[in-house]
Amino acid sequence: MAKVRPFRYWFYLRQGYGIYFTFIFASINVLTVTYYLAIENIPGLKELFPSFLNYVATAILIGIPLLILVGYIHFRRVTAYKSEAETIVESNPFYFKLAPGWHKQVWFPNQLIQNKILLKLAQNEKISEEDIKEMNQIQEKIEHLLKGGYVGNYRHTGDFSDKNTK
Repeated sequence: MAKVRPFRYWFYLRQGYGIYFTFIFASINVLTVTYYLAIENIPGLKELFPSFLNYVATAILIGIPLLILVGYIHFRRVTAYKSEAETIVESNPFYFKLAPGWHKQVWFPNQLIQNKILLKLAQNEKISEEDIKEMNQIQEKIEHLLKGGYVGNYRHTGDFSDKNTK
């Protein structure tokens, strides 16, 4: 697990920098540069925005709703987001196979045994001891999950020994 930790930190660094730090400082930079290099040197705009704070307040009051509208258009009205989502779905293998964990260990085996039993009941067949045993095993896993336990090979930095997995 020690080999994985630096990559986790690298991921957290990229998320913090890319989403928050860059956004805040880029916004401050745009406001500062546009005011002091453009607005201060154009007399008509200087009359419209006599101070930097006046410009910032106006930019916030107009800019935030405008950017929300642009974001809305990006997600709802233009096919750009749909194309992004399609690409992510196509490249994610878990859209095409079972994810490890409770899906593979509990949920789908439970669905499978229920379907088997329904078919047997529909065909007036008797439920076998093997079916009952399989249902009991799945039921134990469900109860274990409900108590906060884990199923499958759960990897985590904490202490999750075999006592917490089934």
